[in-house]
Amino acid sequence: MSDVKIDFPATGAGLAPSVAELMKMRLVAAGKEKPDLIIRGGKVLALHIGEVLERDVVISGRHIAAVTPIGYFDADEVIDASGYFVAPTFIDTHLHIEYTKLVPGELARLSVPRGTTLVLADANCIANVLGEEGLDFMGETTTPLRILRQVSHKVPQAPDLELGGAHLTTEQIAARVQRPDAATLGESNPFNLDESSARKAVAAITAGKRITGHTALLENEPLWSYLAGGVSDDHNAHKTRDVVDRLRLGAMLTVMAGSMNDNVPEVFADIPALKDGLFHISFCADDKLVEDLDRQGHIDHHVRQAIACGVEPLKAWRMATLSAASYYRIDHLVGSVTPSRLADIQLVADLAEARPHLVIVGGKVVARDGQPLFENTDPVPDFTRNTIYLHPDIDANSFATKAEGSKAWVQAMEMYDGYFKRAFHAELDVVDGIVQCDIERDILKVAIVDRHHATETIGVGFVKGFGLKRGAIAATTNCENQNLVIVGTSDEEMEVATRAIERIGGGYVAVAEGQVLGSVPLAVAGCMSDQPWETVRDQSLACDDAARTIGCTMQAPFLIMSFIGLVGVPDLGLTERGLVETKTQSFTDLVLGLEGGMVCCRCPSHAHEVHRMMDAVGFQAVEV
Repeated sequence: MSDVKIDFPATGAGLAPSVAELMKMRLVAAGKEKPDLIIRGGKVLALHIGEVLERDVVISGRHIAAVTPIGYFDADEVIDASGYFVAPTFIDTHLHIEYTKLVPGELARLSVPRGTTLVLADANCIANVLGEEGLDFMGETTTPLRILRQVSHKVPQAPDLELGGAHLTTEQIAARVQRPDAATLGESNPFNLDESSARKAVAAITAGKRITGHTALLENEPLWSYLAGGVSDDHNAHKTRDVVDRLRLGAMLTVMAGSMNDNVPEVFADIPALKDGLFHISFCADDKLVEDLDRQGHIDHHVRQAIACGVEPLKAWRMATLSAASYYRIDHLVGSVTPSRLADIQLVADLAEARPHLVIVGGKVVARDGQPLFENTDPVPDFTRNTIYLHPDIDANSFATKAEGSKAWVQAMEMYDGYFKRAFHAELDVVDGIVQCDIERDILKVAIVDRHHATETIGVGFVKGFGLKRGAIAATTNCENQNLVIVGTSDEEMEVATRAIERIGGGYVAVAEGQVLGSVPLAVAGCMSDQPWETVRDQSLACDDAARTIGCTMQAPFLIMSFIGLVGVPDLGLTERGLVETKTQSFTDLVLGLEGGMVCCRCPSHAHEVHRMMDAVGFQAVEV
């Protein structure tokens, strides 16, 4: 941080130059001192004006001192950039690092060589396990990855609906969002209109910080209300109508391409309709697994996709760099190859390919041809380990749903478009007083198990979309409280999955017939691995293969399963305390009754294929 006393430091103050650095930059730019490095003769992206210029980039220490005609200055160290584009490195405007399954230093080894060197990261996963200590751990790395914080909005997300793990007060969150290492207040539940959320929003706005949002595809009054609370961006919208609506309302569109859904093609399906909104768009991975970061890339993937969809290359690169930096009020530090900015630069042969030959961070070459030139030596503190506490008496009976008669109607949910959940109701068999799964129709049992307090608190529901024919899958990454989530074909298989998770200390498992078929141990808060990213990738691919052997048809099943519980995304959510109707933020019945011969369901409509399949007679929802 600057050595000048600042009473109210802005976002990124820790990256600001010292007095000595700034004085040297001026002298270098004036030709009175020799630069430390010159990147010579490259095609520099002048993103503020939309030009490509053949220039030298003159570097003083961590910073860019000048951008000059070729050969204007000389230095002892010169990088020949002939034939390469010289561009700023990429910014991810919304990421949960924990969902990559990697600690920050391992994410750096994977993503920095691909050009992403700065992330705005909401550590709400570890916050729900370890509170402020967890937040501190996730905001620091000795590697070249720069992390600015999106301070988790509420921990736990729904204290009236869940036990949760760690708890943060309104005052703690308000204080954190005003710190210089914070870029935004983290994403919040769009259905939460309480005073606490308003206090945190005002703290962020007063400190000049943006407020991150997920608008959950809302429209009209719920959307207007959410944005009226200061929310300033959205990573959910992807259909042209919704995208244009949000851009008209001034919300930065942070286009998501994660493991559950890739919104880039749909966002840019009608480029003319976006008009000047193209300058109000940035990119984020949000929830992207290590195996997909390796296979597809990080923000470089967005750039390739956008250009392939018809976005002009310079505009796509601007979205990934300058537009992101400008909107989040850090463009004085990063986001362009211009004087006084940090020398975070990449050399690429082809803008449309977006594959860096060299990556430079703070004036130092840190990656070459897709390989890091640094190691991850970050320690993993002991307090992040051994965080799985399960009640010893949990067994198959713990997951039983009881009902009278030979049949019962249940309120279920269908997973679609990643983490969105469509409410539907189905009639299931009852055997010995216990409601059964319907494997043929892919209506399986789902449970959220308290793993923080070792209680027997378990929420149970029914879910469609996974396709399991036998066994169960489980993970300790339930959004947002990071409880244990299990999807299974029987209560007995769910018991097996519970104990398998306990043995590995948290993570992912796939089980069948009493055997563990695949696992990914996540020793760090039950969210992340302490292993190299290559190991985590291989374990993850093998665990996905194991899930497929028991019938799973879903892409990224362990991640999508983790979002069944999210109570901020319609139509339903599930916590360890029970089934939640998201619109009213209240508990609702799992086993349904009848009224006038019709099912008392909570389905907002019966307009989808799943309703036609379940309601052959054409039931209409009853007002309850």
